[in-house]
This record gives sequence, C-alpha cells and structure tokens, in this order.
Amino acid sequence: MKIGIIGAGRIGKVHGESITNYIHGVSVAAMADPYWTEDSIKWAKNMGIPTCNDYHDILNDPSIDAVLICSSTQTHAKVSVEAIRAGKNVFCEKPISHYLPEIKEVMQELEKNHVKYQVGFNRRFDHNFRAVHDAVKDGKIGDVQIVKITSRDPDAPPIDYIKVSGGLFMDMMIHDFDMVRYLTNSDVDEIYVNAAVLVDPKIGETGDVDTAIVTMKLKNGALAVIDNSRKAVYGYDQRAEVFGSKGQVAVTNDLPSNAVVSKEDGVVAEKPLHFFLERYMQAYANEIREFLNSIQNDEPVQVSVNDGLQAVLIAKAANTSLAEHRPVKLSEIKF
Repeated sequence: MKIGIIGAGRIGKVHGESITNYIHGVSVAAMADPYWTEDSIKWAKNMGIPTCNDYHDILNDPSIDAVLICSSTQTHAKVSVEAIRAGKNVFCEKPISHYLPEIKEVMQELEKNHVKYQVGFNRRFDHNFRAVHDAVKDGKIGDVQIVKITSRDPDAPPIDYIKVSGGLFMDMMIHDFDMVRYLTNSDVDEIYVNAAVLVDPKIGETGDVDTAIVTMKLKNGALAVIDNSRKAVYGYDQRAEVFGSKGQVAVTNDLPSNAVVSKEDGVVAEKPLHFFLERYMQAYANEIREFLNSIQNDEPVQVSVNDGLQAVLIAKAANTSLAEHRPVKLSEIKF
C-alpha cells in the first residue's frame, strides 16, 4: 500500500516516521508541502520519502491508495473534499474544520464516494485510555455515573498559533471532548464552562482563555468534568477516571520510569513525559495502522467523520457557554 502525506510540519513528520519505522508493507510514496525548508527536505531524504510542492500531484497519482491530511487546519476540509473526489481513502488530522458548513460538505462527498475517512483523535489509540474504554465497555464498573479528565500542557503554544487555532476548546480540549464520548459511548447533551486567563495575559488579548473547567451532562445520564491548563510546570498531565455503579477505573500519567527514590529528606519520583510527542508516539502509529487495516479489510474506521463533527459541535457549544455565561444544550448548535 502506498501513502501520500499532505503537509510536512510537525505532525506530518510524526506520521512519516511512524509509517516508515513501525508499519510494514506500507510506504510513503510522496509528501507534499508548498513551504519546504532546508531542514525538512533533509529530513525527508533521510527517511527516503519523495517530496513535491503541490498536493495535487499526490491526488492525481493513481498508485497512491490513501492520503494523510496534515496541513494547516484551514485547509483540512478543502483538501478532504478534493481527496474524496479523487477516490482516495483519507486520514484527516483534527479538526476537520472550524466551520460546520465545510464539515457538511465533507460528509456529503463521503455519501457519494465510498472511501474510508478517519479523523485523527490519536488518544483513542493510547494504551491507557483504551484500557479505560475496554473496562467500561466490558461492564466492569457498571453503569457510568461520573467521568473526570485532566489535560494540561507543559507550556502554552506561541501566540501566533493561538490567534489561528480556534481557541482552547477547538485546538486543545477538543481531544477531551472526544475522549468523553469514547470512554462512555455516549453523546453530550449539555455543557457549562468556567474559564479564565491565568497563564499568560497575551492569550487573553487574543480573545482566548488558557485555563478552563467544563461540566457536561451526557445523554446516558452520566456527568463529566474536564479541566485544562495551557501550562503545567511539571510536564504533560494526562489523566482520566470513570466512576460507575460497580466501581471505577482510572489511569494516571506515563513516566520515564516508575522508580521512586525514598530518602530521609524526602521521596522523589519522575515527572510525567514532557509533551505529546513523547507521550503519544505509539498512539500515532497505532491509529495509522488501524486506518490502514480498515482499508485492507474493508471495515469501518474507528474514528468516523461523525466523531469529528461531534467534537466540533461540543467545542462550539463550549464557546457559546463561555460567551453567554450559561449552560448550553448541544441541540442549540445548528448543523
């Protein structure tokens, strides 16, 4: 199977490396980017990945079976539509778009063209979160009652990124919105947001927030709580707990080791892995492997276009709640 990657930024390189190093029987036939840097070209040569400037070269190549859309967010929907029309199976990084009409266009094209389309919510493929999902699915904790998710980055991204990211709910907490749905197998009914600017005043000047606590009512009756911060000085903080009628299942952070040094003057343990590349590299490989398996075996993808849509709808409801200081029903967000 031959793959084309559109976008040679950080996430494009992550997928290029994971396919080349961890997935057998698959090759990256080409990587397209209009803004190649000297370092990126050197990286591609070292990986043995051919390069081009125009992604249409990938879409027009009949030997390429699937494309990974890793370009900037504002291009995701447009490139998705073109790739679907070209008959390519598509893996698209989240979000599909910030704009609901663009997501609708993607969905309409998928109805006309029977190709696979998977959205890049990599945390579903992490060993910890999958263990929680499986415990809930297998009924080990009974009926789900409370979900708690903590997601805190080690440092805030550059202000220039925040200006175009869609805000904390669209670029950061969107992973947690998806995780709530994944862990509970339930959609969200209502959301309420409390948020503030506590990390960097410049983030507030862009109109965004950097710290938030969100509560949600789910359609299965359960309650969920998410907390996000743009900066946790001790590292990448990723935890989840699901509490139910028969017990609870919880996962904590991955550490470089679980060694704990206990001495007279204190007890010292490792800090969490620093950021998402260290924490989720295996999950990135797993999600692409599952995407390719769905193509080869003609099975449904594990993260559908509807999953991508639902996360964006929740993010939009969160923004409305923040702006209007009230709980917002998901049914209020028109699609």
